[in-house]
Amino acid sequence: MAYIKLNRENLYHNLNQLSLKSGNKIKLAAVLKDNAYGHGIKEIAQIVSQYGLTEAVVINNKEALSIKELFKNILILNDTPKKISNFSYAITSVESLKSAPKDVKLELKVDTGMHRNGIDIKDLNLALNIIKQKELNLVGIFTHFKSADEFDSSLAWQIDNFKEVKKLAINKGFTSIRFHSHNSAALLRTNSFSEDIARVGIAMYGYNELPAIYKKIELKPILSLWAKRVSTRELKKGQKIGYGGSFIAQKDMIVSTYDIGYGDGLFRGNSNNPLIVDNNLPILGRVSMDFISLESTKDEICIFNNAQNVAKHFNTISYEITTSLKAALKRVII
Repeated sequence: MAYIKLNRENLYHNLNQLSLKSGNKIKLAAVLKDNAYGHGIKEIAQIVSQYGLTEAVVINNKEALSIKELFKNILILNDTPKKISNFSYAITSVESLKSAPKDVKLELKVDTGMHRNGIDIKDLNLALNIIKQKELNLVGIFTHFKSADEFDSSLAWQIDNFKEVKKLAINKGFTSIRFHSHNSAALLRTNSFSEDIARVGIAMYGYNELPAIYKKIELKPILSLWAKRVSTRELKKGQKIGYGGSFIAQKDMIVSTYDIGYGDGLFRGNSNNPLIVDNNLPILGRVSMDFISLESTKDEICIFNNAQNVAKHFNTISYEITTSLKAALKRVII
């Protein structure tokens, strides 16, 4: 069966690099949402916990419950609050505050310029008043940067906006809560990190998405995707292979079928512009739901070990390549 290898040494290397930027590994919050960007939430959570990280970020209660015992605190970005001691919940609107329970930990998300979700800065005073009046358990305030991984000025003015958010909250008496805004790209760009935590996602998995103008910090991809040989046959010159017969053999060749396809999360793509896998092998014809064909007799083949290269081929980003990989694929830690 097709499977995924996860390289522990590369993950520790990435965490070392990010710890140097944050000043302390305790300040790193591992973003493990969406099955750890497709890497496998339980496997990655175990490794980063062993490394010494105590903070995690997930999308929902199901993910949080699966790693509950491994972290001091888990921030849940989008789910119904539950009273669990090491869970905190993102609150993104004034309406949500009005119905929020008193006995759960809340972290207020403020919109400093991304305009996707979060409390508008002009409504922050109202939100903080509601929190005080209802005696809600606010433990943090945070924001998200819209284009920290791009060469523009938005990061600077969002940072300035968040400074104003901090000032207003502190003046309101919220002096013992945590503040956080930095994602992977912002942390990689900073020269003086001073917040309580940095939420590290894509960089932890080995991808530096910053433009070339910024100083590159070496990160190492931790995931590689592998497929195993199912069958081998001789294809005669002129014979076609796969659905639609879009590949026509230009010579007699030995072709094998491997057990990976779009059912596993590999992009189907365009057979006229095939993905090139390990050993410079193009996929022959269309990607099927469960299989691909390659001119190879190897028992197993590495489909990719760097999602950025695959992302460039499909004109997308590494996040989409890895998060597309199905949870049912076996993960092996090496």
